[in-house]
Amino acid sequence: MTGQVRTVDGRVAGRRGQATRQKLLDCLSEMLSSSPYRDVKVIDVARKAGTSPATFYQYFPDVEGAVLEIAEEMAKEGASLTNLVAERSWVGKSGWQAAEELVDGFLSFWRKHDAILRVVDLGAAEGDKRFYKIRMKILNAVTNSLTESIQELQTKNKVDKDVSAAAMAGSIVAMLAAVAGHQKGFQSWGVKQAELKPNLALLVHFGITGKKPTK
Repeated sequence: MTGQVRTVDGRVAGRRGQATRQKLLDCLSEMLSSSPYRDVKVIDVARKAGTSPATFYQYFPDVEGAVLEIAEEMAKEGASLTNLVAERSWVGKSGWQAAEELVDGFLSFWRKHDAILRVVDLGAAEGDKRFYKIRMKILNAVTNSLTESIQELQTKNKVDKDVSAAAMAGSIVAMLAAVAGHQKGFQSWGVKQAELKPNLALLVHFGITGKKPTK
């Protein structure tokens, strides 16, 4: 955590205060993994962290405020997803490798942050602009780079110029997000994780290049 950490009333938190604040966030993250978001109460988070509700309120206005802190940190990490697309070649075997790595990175990120992403999706779906902005920050990291990749292929006459690069990139990223958030559901359809990745990569590759991959 960088920069000064302040309490709700504006005071700068000392080292012990910062440690307590982080412990509260860690405990909340753990609880979100096993409990519905609406069921998590301040008193339960404080108890799990070995402190009091009064201490919790020194650092966060409420559970939602603490959740937003966790979500913002997650979004900063999500910005690195652009590295899966930026300056990658989508021609030949390199294109298939890029598709595979994009899918793998996306699915891995969603699994790692599954609990907080579910809360972000819920908040965004309910129209909370704070959660919506966080969700778009993550998706934009990939969408913008993917749009540029498709546009570059168009300048080289490798993708039809009638294709809307932004629409295609946005559709692919929306699909990735939907599939990533539904990974456990695929098991109920008899789809194994090992089968999901290559088939999803096939859709991504075809969407970007319009061609059958060279493996």
